[in-house]
Amino acid sequence: MFGMLNPMSAVTSQMGGGESSETDKEKEEEAERERLEALAEQEERRKEKHRKLEEEREAMRQGIRDKYKIEKKIEPEEPSEPAMPDNPLMRKKKTPEELAAEAEAADQDEFTKLKNTIETQISEVKQQIEGKCVVQ
Repeated sequence: MFGMLNPMSAVTSQMGGGESSETDKEKEEEAERERLEALAEQEERRKEKHRKLEEEREAMRQGIRDKYKIEKKIEPEEPSEPAMPDNPLMRKKKTPEELAAEAEAADQDEFTKLKNTIETQISEVKQQIEGKCVVQ
């Protein structure tokens, strides 16, 4: 009699001790598979419907283009790599090979700068020495 008066009795009686048999698990798995299949089928139907609608719209657009002798705009194909974004965090990450090539180029540039600096200093010293020495 107390169970009838308690509004939570239905919930507490269904909770059980957490025991579930293998048949219940199999039923749940089967129901989940069916649900996923139904969702996939529904998504397929939706895509097909939208494809058909777009075809109808394109046919209508083409009719208007033909009637008014308007050329269809040619949409440029989007490049495989988008333009560099303004945000530096969103830039394309460089591969280790690219990083190594850049580092080598930077080293070569520093080496070339150093070489040129040394050559100019040597030529200056050579001129100073030649100016001081007089051949008799």
